[in-house]
Formats: sequence, C-alpha cells, structure tokens
Amino acid sequence: MLASLFRLQSRLLPPPFSNSFASYFPSFSSSSRSISSVGSAAERHFKYVILGGGVSAGYAAREFAKLGLNPGELAIVSKESVAPYERPALSKGYLFPQDAARLPGFHVCVGSGGERLLPAWYSEKGIELMLNTEIVKADLASKTLTSETDVNFKYDNLVIATGSQFVNLSDVGVQGANANNIFYLRDIDDADKLVAAIQSKKGGKAVIVGGGYIGLELGAALKINSFDVTMVYPDPWCMPRLFTPEIASFYEGYYANKGIKIVKGTVAAGFDSNSIGDVTAVRLKDGQILEADIVVVGVGGKPLVTLFKGQVKEEKGGIKTDGFFRTSISDVYAVGDVATFPLKLYGEDRRVEHVDHARRSAEHAVKAIKAAEESRSIEEYDYLPYFYSRVFDLSWQFYGDNVGDTVLFGDNDPKSANPKFGAYWIKDSKVVGAFLESGSPEENKLIAKVAKLQPPVQDLEQLREDGLTFANNIWCTGNFNL
Repeated sequence: MLASLFRLQSRLLPPPFSNSFASYFPSFSSSSRSISSVGSAAERHFKYVILGGGVSAGYAAREFAKLGLNPGELAIVSKESVAPYERPALSKGYLFPQDAARLPGFHVCVGSGGERLLPAWYSEKGIELMLNTEIVKADLASKTLTSETDVNFKYDNLVIATGSQFVNLSDVGVQGANANNIFYLRDIDDADKLVAAIQSKKGGKAVIVGGGYIGLELGAALKINSFDVTMVYPDPWCMPRLFTPEIASFYEGYYANKGIKIVKGTVAAGFDSNSIGDVTAVRLKDGQILEADIVVVGVGGKPLVTLFKGQVKEEKGGIKTDGFFRTSISDVYAVGDVATFPLKLYGEDRRVEHVDHARRSAEHAVKAIKAAEESRSIEEYDYLPYFYSRVFDLSWQFYGDNVGDTVLFGDNDPKSANPKFGAYWIKDSKVVGAFLESGSPEENKLIAKVAKLQPPVQDLEQLREDGLTFANNIWCTGNFNL
C-alpha cells in the first residue's frame, strides 16, 4: 500500500466562517464575551489569546483545557480556514495518489499520539476559534490585536504562535515567478491547490526548487504520483543544515535509483510560461532550461514576527524568550518557530523550526502561564532537539546537535535491499548528536538517549565498529527519561 511508504506520524471544519461580523460573534451572556462599539470597531476581551492557528495553537489549547479553563476565557485567532492540524501531513500523506490523508483525520493532537481535537472540541471546552481572521496590527502596550475587519481583540495574556512564512521567489526578484502552477506548501489551501495540479498534470514534468525538508519530501511525493521529477538546489549536497556529505550521498543515490534527477550547485533564475500563464520551464542560473508542468518551491522560511517589531526583544531572527517562553513583556509569550529560547543542553539561545518543538514549547508556555497565576514554580524548558522525515520506504530520526566530527556506521549503500545506517557527532570527546535511518522505535530511543546524555568517547574507529551497540550499552547503564 502506498500509505505504508510514507508512514505518517503527523500534520476540516464545517464550511469556513464567513467574513461577516455576525458569523464570528453571535450573542454571548458572559461579560468576557461581550462586544462593545468603539467608533466603527468592535471589541472582544479574553483572558487568553493564542495568535496563530497551527500546530502550536492546538497543543496550547489542549494544555489550557487540561489545566483548567472557564468557557469564554480563551480564543484562538487564526488566518487559516480550518481548526489546527498536524502540518507535516501536507508534504506526506496528503499527497498520496490513493488513500490520501484528509481532514478531519489529522487534526491535532494525533501527531503525538493524543486525542484528535475536532472543531467541536473547541466549542465543548468554551474555546472560541476565530478562523479566517487576519491580524494586521498588534499593540502590546495596550494589549490589543486588530483584525483586517477592524475588530479589536483585547487580552490579559497573549501566546504568539504565528509560525513561519515561506520565502517567495517573487519577493526576491526571480523573473516569471508569478506564473500559474508554481507552488509553495505552507497550509492546507496550498496543499489543495497542489493536489488539483497533480491531478490535472498527471504524468507531466515536475521541478522541485530546493533540497531541504520540503524539497526532499515533495520530490518523493511527486514521483509516487508518476511525475518526471527534477530537483534543483544550490548546495553541494541535499539538506546541508543537517546532513554530512556522506549521509546526503545515500539519499541522493536513493532518489536517483527512483528515477529522480538532481541538479546541484545552481538556482532558478527565471520561469517561462505559455499564453494562458501556466509555467512551462525553469531557467537555471547556469544556463540549463528544465521543462516543467509543475514547480514546487521550498527554499526556506522566515518567522512571522513583523507585527511585533520594536515592541519585544528579538534575537537570532526570532522573539527572545526566557526558559518559560515569556518575552520581554511579562504577559506575552512566544512559542514554536518564532521563539529564540535558552537551550539548556547547550547553554545558548536558539530558534528551532520543527513540529516537535512547536508542540512541546506551546505546552510548556501554557504550564508557565498557569503556574504564574497560582504563584508556583515549574522547571525551565529542557529540550533535546529532534528532527525526522519519511519518504518512500525510508524513515530517519536525528537527536541532538550536528557539530564536531562525524562517525558513520552501518550500510549506507543506496542500492542495498534493506539499507540501515547511522551517524554520531562528537565534540570535545563527547557524543552530542545521533542519526539513524530505518531504525526501530526501540533503536530510535537508544540514539535519543545517547544525544541527551552526551557520553564520552575516545576511540572513533571503535565507535564506528560498535554502531548501535554503543547506544545499547549506554541504555543499559541506567535509567533514562526523555
């Protein structure tokens, strides 16, 4: 079954609310839900507001409900048209040619093995889900968010969960980048447009611009949909932010064996289109021209923090927080992609873009909010960085930090019937990161433990020879709890 090729771990609501004021705000008896006229604007007040409707919003809402929430206290204000869902599904199961994942199947919190929060769940908990609502102004001093329809949302506590926005080639001056059938994948509306194009251009040529997560996952998805796929990226190997050349060589070879062509060391310089505006070709900087019926761009993203510029401290491209995700304004928290937080394990501030951190940071921020209300303390966020991907019949996981020397072990021949390999990263004679392709759940726990405990290692050649045995020995030395 195709569904088994992308073992989906995680990422519709009845018809979306209209943009009319009445559809958002029916009459409420509670004073916390009252609407007051302020000139031409309407005003709502909530004890808690979550800005953003992605993964973090859903997990934060569940944590609020778990820790105690009165009806009408919490609102989620989201630009999206559907309740929070597990976004990783969009580049995996959502694109299957058969038995495709569809909502409501992957609403949060199924990605972490929890209860699926259907739209009705929010109503049952007294949580207001303000969909199709774009905030155009944030005044943190007056605790006010203003929507494009001139509605003011007042709050006591704000959780910023706005996530990231993809880098659009039109914004960086690439000629012809506004042609039809050039796609970006950020939300379910983007995914629906891509699915429609896949169905209408079946068997055509697809060009993937980018060699990171999105590029690799969408390259595999389009190949499974019977497209002639070419991937283009400027780097000397795929996923350079994480992979070593040796690790990348396996995946590039595997993709080549699947019939996917890879063009490295160049970028898209422009796009050609026909008389009706459909893309027909990608012109590369090195002079090559690639025919294309579909182009998918995945060249990175940037955190959505524009609304808060000059109002909160920023660092490393995100909003600076403490170990509880509290910003420089005590009643404002930032989670997920937008937060630059103290990563205790490495003693430095970092910003992490991954669904696992989006979930965990949201839950921790809510715990901190509730603890502050009750004048009690909780531990600071203590996170082990975790990344994963699933393509074709492959599945890798990485834990920790990818710095220092690398030791590769196992069978990384892309022509092998059952390849299985891993890597350790060693810094200051300690293992600080671990990677494993095609590991079992138990084996993935082993490498997580190694990355967390950072055991010493002296003989790199012996480490290469031991491979997973080294991790198993660490597991057997004592208790470990992620």
